[in-house]
Amino acid sequence: MKLSSSQQHFPLFNGGSKLHFTTFIKPSFSHSHLQFPSLPALDSSSSSAASIPAPVLRETAVPAEFADTGSSEISKRTVKELLVVRRPVKESAGDGGGEGDADVEVEGSSSLTSSSSSSVVDAELSRFAKKMPIFEPMRIDSSSGEKPLGVNLDLALYRAKVLARNFRYKEAEEVLQKCISYWPEDGRSYVALGKILGKQSKANEARAVYEKGCQATQGENAYIWQCWAVLENKMGNIRRARQLFDAATVADKKHVAAWHGWAVLELKVGNVKKARYLLSKGIKNCGGNEYIYQTLAMLEAKANRYEQARYLFRQATKCNPKSCASWLAWAQLEVQQENYRDARQLFEKAVEASPKNRFAWHVWGVFEANVGNVDKGRKLLKIGHALNPRDPVLLQSLGLLEYKHSAPNFARALFRRAAELDPRHQPVWIAWGWMEWKEGNIKTARELYQKALSINSTSESAARCLQAWGVLEQRLGNLSAARRLFRSSLNINSQSYVTWMTWASLEEDEGNSIRAEEIRNLYFQQRTEVVDDGSWVTGMLDIIDPAIDSIKKLLNINQNPRDSSTSEDGSDRVVDESNTESGTGFDLDGFIRKKLSLDASKLDIDLESKSPRKIWRASESKVPV
Repeated sequence: MKLSSSQQHFPLFNGGSKLHFTTFIKPSFSHSHLQFPSLPALDSSSSSAASIPAPVLRETAVPAEFADTGSSEISKRTVKELLVVRRPVKESAGDGGGEGDADVEVEGSSSLTSSSSSSVVDAELSRFAKKMPIFEPMRIDSSSGEKPLGVNLDLALYRAKVLARNFRYKEAEEVLQKCISYWPEDGRSYVALGKILGKQSKANEARAVYEKGCQATQGENAYIWQCWAVLENKMGNIRRARQLFDAATVADKKHVAAWHGWAVLELKVGNVKKARYLLSKGIKNCGGNEYIYQTLAMLEAKANRYEQARYLFRQATKCNPKSCASWLAWAQLEVQQENYRDARQLFEKAVEASPKNRFAWHVWGVFEANVGNVDKGRKLLKIGHALNPRDPVLLQSLGLLEYKHSAPNFARALFRRAAELDPRHQPVWIAWGWMEWKEGNIKTARELYQKALSINSTSESAARCLQAWGVLEQRLGNLSAARRLFRSSLNINSQSYVTWMTWASLEEDEGNSIRAEEIRNLYFQQRTEVVDDGSWVTGMLDIIDPAIDSIKKLLNINQNPRDSSTSEDGSDRVVDESNTESGTGFDLDGFIRKKLSLDASKLDIDLESKSPRKIWRASESKVPV
């Protein structure tokens, strides 16, 4: 008997009987000691039984017709079947070397294994692979929902910006919605879309966009939080705005716009101490920043610490020499201190830093007109209009300038053009209404004031409009209407010194001196609750609004506003005659010709290019108040 495997066969009869019993004996040694290549060839007696199964892979018996043949060829084939370890079949020809022998063996035995020895595991793997796309790359390549490249997002955002700049808001919104659908995790699309909706006074839709953006970015995008806070601040939701600014600083403590915006909010409500703390936190976390230095400088100027203010303005311009806002704010400080030569040099720095900035040309032009250089002021405003033909504020200031020093008809045409460019710009309607009142067109003035209030009845401009309308009704003898208008104006802005004193003057003119004193006391009582007036630092738009000075002139009730303004201009010329000359050596004509390609002799405004059908008529709509 010869040991051939773990299964042993004992013939019980020596005769020709083919009856065999197979007895299984468990070996006492491990299979690892078996050396299959050194096994001797099986004899006919052992090969006559069922064939020896392969160690792991097969349990196939030798067919019965081969049992009694005694052929050594069959025995060798059986040994080969036992010893062959099957390898995965390759679709392509194998490499040379040692693997060639294995391939030959697989090919030699394929005729026997193709029909009956296909592994169950192979069959299962084949069926599994057909169901998995990972094994079929063509399925992924042929899918139609592939994400575009990131450069397409940048191009789409720029296209939306250009569309919004051209007032094509609908198309810009569609582009940004596609950006959000493809790149929901990128916060820039939400910020741009929210700002566009805010420009259209769609506050609720803008709020929904910001909320969706915060959810998509998991609250980690400080820009979305900050823009949302600015929106709530504009709508008057101070408490909600504070929470959103706080969330922005938590998302990114180095986001300087959040610290600065929050500080400006606190200044607006009178919390100067809290505002200073927030600005210091901004400098600590973000380093030097021109906007923080600029706001701190304004606070110092408000506290009459002018040298500290100048030092902070100097730091702001060092942080960013191209910051036009810092140069303009510094120039405003020098104008208040009547340092007109220094102010001009700062205005020149501002236009050099940003040659196309509409605020720079506007503030400089208004300054020159106020100090008596009317021609230079008109020229500066025209340059600003040539560079920004769709800006209504420049045309508004030109209209006031032309009404004061030229003809009312030309001023009226400028106001009409400004209202056509931006029908939602309230100061244009207010200034136009003031001019019509001075010209004696009371009905038209009321309609223009109504138009301004129909745009937004809760803004700062609305408060100024109500105050100006109250003065109009007071001059006409409608005292009850004037009182209601003053009260409505104070409900919007209780910190307006002009409105309180105008109302007190009305009561004093009517002989109600006790009531006038009560109104003055009410103003000072409610002013004591505010540590510092934050209106001076709420933004450049409040500083440079040209309608403010015009409306303040309405306080001169016993004088003709035009005569009083003339006397004021005359005093300016007497006091500051030596200081109003430029003397800085700045070549304005050469600058605009070299930097802006403008000809100083071709700055006249063409008022005939627009169709009169698009111009708003005062008699076409009436808005009740």
